[in-house]
Amino acid sequence: MKKQDYELIELHDIDVSKDPVRPELDLEWRKANGRKIYGLKDSEGDIAAIMCFAFTDDVPKSVEELDTMSKVAHMEAIHRAGVQGSIAIAYTVWAVKKGGGRAIVDEVYKMIKKSSHLHRLVTLSPLTDMARKFHLKNGAKELQVNETTQNFEYDIELEEWEKYLERARDWLSKVGGKKLF
Repeated sequence: MKKQDYELIELHDIDVSKDPVRPELDLEWRKANGRKIYGLKDSEGDIAAIMCFAFTDDVPKSVEELDTMSKVAHMEAIHRAGVQGSIAIAYTVWAVKKGGGRAIVDEVYKMIKKSSHLHRLVTLSPLTDMARKFHLKNGAKELQVNETTQNFEYDIELEEWEKYLERARDWLSKVGGKKLF
């Protein structure tokens, strides 16, 4: 079976009523205060999954805390050359096509791992068994269970081989070699 090619893209317009996790959050809220919406485009050009993010410097326990923390991080970003928050908080994810949920987690993981200012990938998930099973199955660790939500964290530390690859790339660029990877 051929592996599907995906591209992670920022979306500016989605039908929030199709969000099975947090349909009550309108489009303006999802785009305010530096929040982002990402879609996973498949090789046919269709969106296979959607994930919405806020950027904070702490882990929220509720949507209300997420709102406050992302507003604060957005205001502080003015003084940090636009760098907003060190934690990416995924507060909703849903698959439009089979396999899209797992694939978008993988692609977002890669994006955040490459980021110079994001150091953590944490979820603000509903307090459901389905959310728990999804994140644990996809490699997250349970961080905490709150009154109405639960947080999971995906480890984004570089693996040992990735550190060596980075060093090799740096060395090659210093000796005038072409970028091979």
